[in-house]
Amino acid sequence: MTETPALHALWPAPLADGTVHATVTVPGSKSVTNRALVLAALAAEPGWVRRPLRSRDSQLMSDALRALGVGIEETASSSSGDGAGGEAWRVIPAALHGPATIDVGNAGTVMRFLPPVATLAAGDIRFDGDPRSYERPLGQVISALRTLGARIDDDGRGALPLTVQGGGALEGGVVEIDASNSSQFVSALLLSGPRFNQGVEVRHTGTTLPSMPHIRMTVEMLRAAGAQVDTPEAGGEPNVWRVAPSALLGRDVVVEPDLSNAQPFLAAALITGGTVTIPDWPRRTTQPGDELRRIFTEMGGSCELTDAGLVFTGSGKIHGIDVDLGEVGELTPGIAAVAALADSPSTLRGVAHLRLHETDRLAALTAEINGLGGEVTETADGLHIRPRPLHGGVFHTYDDHRMATAGAVIGLAVEGVQIENVATTAKTLPDFPKMWARMLSGAGA
Repeated sequence: MTETPALHALWPAPLADGTVHATVTVPGSKSVTNRALVLAALAAEPGWVRRPLRSRDSQLMSDALRALGVGIEETASSSSGDGAGGEAWRVIPAALHGPATIDVGNAGTVMRFLPPVATLAAGDIRFDGDPRSYERPLGQVISALRTLGARIDDDGRGALPLTVQGGGALEGGVVEIDASNSSQFVSALLLSGPRFNQGVEVRHTGTTLPSMPHIRMTVEMLRAAGAQVDTPEAGGEPNVWRVAPSALLGRDVVVEPDLSNAQPFLAAALITGGTVTIPDWPRRTTQPGDELRRIFTEMGGSCELTDAGLVFTGSGKIHGIDVDLGEVGELTPGIAAVAALADSPSTLRGVAHLRLHETDRLAALTAEINGLGGEVTETADGLHIRPRPLHGGVFHTYDDHRMATAGAVIGLAVEGVQIENVATTAKTLPDFPKMWARMLSGAGA
């Protein structure tokens, strides 16, 4: 199990001394990288994952798959047919086996996507992780796998730690699941579904379903790997997804930049009235972060997709916003940080599920922004933010990468903000402090 340090150094968040003008190259998407690794591991032939995100979460995923017998060869550079260079990982599928112990850290994709994979392994696969991982919702995945024929020992907790008693195959079939707390519950079952004997039919029974773009991402990547997937959007039953049993293709996947991780850099342009360019921003994507173009434009900026990438420019003014973030909840911390500096109040809706993320993000944002002099009130499903003059102080991160970047955003406009444990950004954004400094220097990142 990975231990969390008891004491973290404070990082002085740099104050912007003028407008920001920079080009920032954002590392690859965690969501795409980890889905691509799982699908490549389950494929019938080797494949490539190019421009992957190298971060704590993706390292946990690759280490876990290696523990199950999958070969993952990392190369410094390679080239695919579309000219994509940079780092590349060759994934070589193998017969999955135990015994093995998998450290999930506090990575939702690892703790939810890999138990279904482990049912296909021969032998016992134990899952453990950071203390916070014990508190994160997993019971729906556990109960669903049992319904589909899996044997899982969790001592009745419905949570980590647990052991999957892999039998080398899983029968599969129809299962009901309440994914109101996380769309990852649905994605977890769909990703391994082609390898189940009967495939899988997932029927969501809850009243809400957050982060639908992530399910669309899963479906699109499954289809690209050769899977047959029926979805509600394609004329199927509402809240029902079906994956037929089939072999998966070994593919050559080029990972898009992580658009959600572009958020703090775009926020810097919005706050300072400057311009930030993000190269390789896709013109079509299933990533939730693409909504930043609309949201930050409504809050006072403007953007243009060019051959150089997304060019985002701030107007020097920040406006409040009333917005439902149910499908893009991961953007909430950064939007709340910007909203705390706006010229009018904001209401962020549809994100009650954030109370169950890396930390209780709604409580954390309320406590930390108010601790700097702000006025944030929790609502049943979000936050109401009334801007107030802010002052310096310690901004606690609760080992949550998006809390750390939110604090850095506020620090651009408020002198004396100190971020506790900025190193937690390594979860999805390695070298964030260096990237932040280079952006502010105008050198880019």
